[in-house]
This record gives sequence, C-alpha cells and structure tokens, in this order.
Amino acid sequence: MVQLTLSAQRAALEREWAMWVPGGVEVSGAGVRTEVAQSWSRSLRTVDPGRDHAPVSETDIGPRWAESPLRGPVTELKEQLHSVADDAGYVAAVTDASGTILWTYGGPVMRRRAEQVNFAPGGRWDEAHMGTNALSLALRTDQPHTVFSAEHLVAALHGWVCYCAPIRAPDGTLLGVLDLSTTWKRSHPLAMATVRTMTSAIESKLHAAVPASAGMRLTCLGSGRLMRDGQQIRLRPRHLEILTLLALDTDGYSHERLHYAVYGARAVGASTLKSEMSYLRRATGGDITSRVYRFTTALSCDAVDVLRAIERGDLDTAVRLYHGPLLPDSDTPGISEWRDYLEVAMRNAVLNSPDANHALSYGDSAPDDIAVHEHALALLPTRDARRAVAAARLHSALRA
Repeated sequence: MVQLTLSAQRAALEREWAMWVPGGVEVSGAGVRTEVAQSWSRSLRTVDPGRDHAPVSETDIGPRWAESPLRGPVTELKEQLHSVADDAGYVAAVTDASGTILWTYGGPVMRRRAEQVNFAPGGRWDEAHMGTNALSLALRTDQPHTVFSAEHLVAALHGWVCYCAPIRAPDGTLLGVLDLSTTWKRSHPLAMATVRTMTSAIESKLHAAVPASAGMRLTCLGSGRLMRDGQQIRLRPRHLEILTLLALDTDGYSHERLHYAVYGARAVGASTLKSEMSYLRRATGGDITSRVYRFTTALSCDAVDVLRAIERGDLDTAVRLYHGPLLPDSDTPGISEWRDYLEVAMRNAVLNSPDANHALSYGDSAPDDIAVHEHALALLPTRDARRAVAAARLHSALRA
C-alpha cells in the first residue's frame, strides 16, 4: 500500500513538473508544495532542468575539507554515518555553507548512482547551480527539508528522495548541511528523524570542542573585537590594532618596526609601545614574546582566514568571511597598508571570478565599487531577480 501511495505521489509530481518546468515559465504552485514551487521559479532563472549532473567547484576540495570545522565531528561519527548509509541503502553527504559537497559515503550501488550526477565531493548543490533539492532548500531556509522525486527541478534527480538538515556552529553560524539520499522507492518517514539525530550529534561535538579550545578569536574585518571562551575581552582600539598586526604577520615585529607600524613618524617614546604590550599580555593572558613581538598563544583571525582562502583559490569562503575593510576606523600606518592589501586581493579575485554570487556578496561590503556591481550585472541572467540588487547598488555608487 505504501509503495502504491509513493508511486501515485511520484506520478502526480511528474505531471505537475512536466506542465510547468520544461518551458521555463513562472510556476503557479498548484499541485506542489509552496516552498518547492517558489524554488522552481527561482531556479529556472539559472539552472537548465535538463542538465545531467552538478557543476564542479573551481577550487580544490581537499584543503577545504581539511580546514572545515565539520571535519572533526564527522570523522568522530563516521562509523554511525556509515552504518546508517549501509543499512538503509543511502548516500550520506556533508556540504559547506555554499552548498559544495565536502564529504560523502555510500555503498557501491548508491555511490555509483551518486557519482553519475556528481553527488560527490566538489559538486555544487546550491540553488543557483543545481536548482531545487533538499540541500539547497536547507541552506536557503536554515531548516530541515525533504525533496521527493519530481519535486527536484533537474529531471536527472527524479529517481531520488533527499533528506537534509542544516548544521550550525555554537554561535549559530550556518556551517553546512547533512544529507541522506536514496532512490524514491526507499522513501521512509523515519529518514528525516535520522538526519536530525545525526545533525544534533555533529552539533554536540562542535559545542564540546569550544570549551576544549584554549585559543582566541580576533575579528577585525568591518569591526574589531577579541573573544575568548565565548566571552569578549574589552580592549582599546590601539590594542586591537596591535593584535591585528601580530595576527597578520606571524614572523613577528621588532620593536622599531612595530613602533612605526603603530605610530608612524609621530614623536612617540619607545616606552609607550612597551606599556601597550605589557597591558596586552595582562588583558589577554596571551604569551607575547619580547625580543621580537610575536603572539604565541593560539589566535585565529578572520582577516588571516580570508587571505588563506584567497591564496588557495577558495573564493566561496573568502567572500563569506569578508565583512568589510580591515579596522575601518583606524589610521595606523600598518593597518592601512594591510587594509589596502586585503581590499586589492579580494577585489581582483572577485572581478576575475565567473560566479555572480561572489560579486554580489563582496558588493554588499563595497557599496561604492562601481566595477564590482557592473561585474555582477554582467554575470547575472536576464530574468534573475538579484539583478535588481546589483542595479540598485550600481545606481547608488554612480550617484556617490
């Protein structure tokens, strides 16, 4: 009886899909769930329903997975994930926040089926690249989703059913999604409960890792603050400037070099910098060496993460982490130099990227950059609703 119900459901969805999707028209939503119909309409602007596999990420997935905060928890839970996939005949997948698959596991039969549509590491499954699917809906709404058979925009996925849930960091940041996929005939109401359970287990591992970390997190893009064990350490702007310089140059600074980077040519006594460094050591509990100023306590920094992402060609991560200029209110010579370096690196990478999402994301932090907004408009399809955003930004920049 269940099989007949699934068959009837699939047949009805196929009829609805055939009525609306192939012609590329706006979808009425009649006969399909509202969130699916809305996703079809958005997806048709950028995705050919006849495509046979997901596009491949332009960057190497190996380093991205190695540096992902999800790698540790997923590795710890590998046996459970393997068991779920093997016992139920599923393929398990984990993506990053951009919808690019970082890790998969499945038995031989399902793995081959998955590889045919590039449901594999490096495959891009966000809505702009692969249309309506459970991964793209979970990423867009930050909620769990099931997509069954012809609810998928791409016809090559009509033989599938996918169950997906978002994975969040302890601070609420969306890190990616966990997905379980199989053939539509294996659709089961308990599959979503399994996805939720495994997602909760991954998030618990992430929470457990936070108290275990002795490091600190420095934010200096768009604004400045230092966090330790979830608590903000109150620092004056000058101290945030010094910490930023030390984070960006791990080789360290001689007293004379750091003095100039902080004060420039102003007549400031050598003892002033020494006092600032003594205060920083007390305030942060960090170990800052004396002969060459170097912060030896674990210190992560958003600006450093952006630079590393650009260097390895991972522009998805770079634009996601870039929240604006480096300490924008600072006129410190060293900060100004690093600020210009970061902006040039980001801007050139974005202008050389064929992905409109990069220009749109970076454009949010660069409202006066005419070239970036023009680049976004040049890349966006004519019917893409996001053109309105790019056009409004360009209009404002031209009037500035």
